[in-house]
Amino acid sequence: MMSTLRLSKLATALTLAAAIWPALAQAPVTAESAPATCKGTIYLSFDTGSQSQASFIAQTLARHHIKATFFLANEKTINGDYTLDPNWAPFWKSLVTQGHAFGTHTFDHVYVQRDLPNGQIVVKPQFGANAGKQLTWTPAQYCSELNRVALRFNELTGAQLDPLWRAPGGKLTPNLLAAGRACGYSHVGWAEAGFSGDELPSDKWPNATLLQRALGKLKDGDIVMAHLGIWSRKDPWAPAVLEPLISGLEQKGYCFATLREHPAFVAAHMASNGSTVEQHTAVIK
Repeated sequence: MMSTLRLSKLATALTLAAAIWPALAQAPVTAESAPATCKGTIYLSFDTGSQSQASFIAQTLARHHIKATFFLANEKTINGDYTLDPNWAPFWKSLVTQGHAFGTHTFDHVYVQRDLPNGQIVVKPQFGANAGKQLTWTPAQYCSELNRVALRFNELTGAQLDPLWRAPGGKLTPNLLAAGRACGYSHVGWAEAGFSGDELPSDKWPNATLLQRALGKLKDGDIVMAHLGIWSRKDPWAPAVLEPLISGLEQKGYCFATLREHPAFVAAHMASNGSTVEQHTAVIK
């Protein structure tokens, strides 16, 4: 069972979050039981998007006392603003308060097109001043794009971005991967079973099918990827799938953690905050 001290801390965090992001006030604080011993660990991750499901996802994670990892880009939202505008500072601050992890998804949601022989990269931003244009960038320019998110995130929340990066669409090239690595970011993809399918057409991929696929195939160590809202999907994924997916995985004995605890990224996380292996182990226990 969750300790009284831990529940008290969570209640305090959610009270603060509700004050700065009213939608979270709908999420009750409950003392749901976690498995006494974990059969395995699942790593939930969410990329920015239309933000139509942002509040619901935050509420659901809080209700289950689950920490996830969020990858941020400055994308247009259903409110007519952008995900890294000051309007969204309360939302991101509330997630920081709750202990979630955060990575960069490139500021303008920049898709890689191809590599050039000289080490440069052809890219196409989805947003920003160069939206829809093909640009040729050096590795240093791509690094700058990754760091734009880190700088804005710090301005909005006062917190530091984790040394994690996800390329839009998960698309990589050798030059792109090298550029991110040289910039200090570890790239994070997702497991085949962890592809939520929330961006697929809902008439061909109904939520019930996506839920059963995930429950049947996810295994220990898998990274799940979903979005905080997708413009094109008529029947949104999160309201129908997220709660039963979490509950189903919990019933199977799975626990959840941020990518800071994933074996592939622990070393990078420790290096970024200067902690030792012993200190890190003490925290996640």
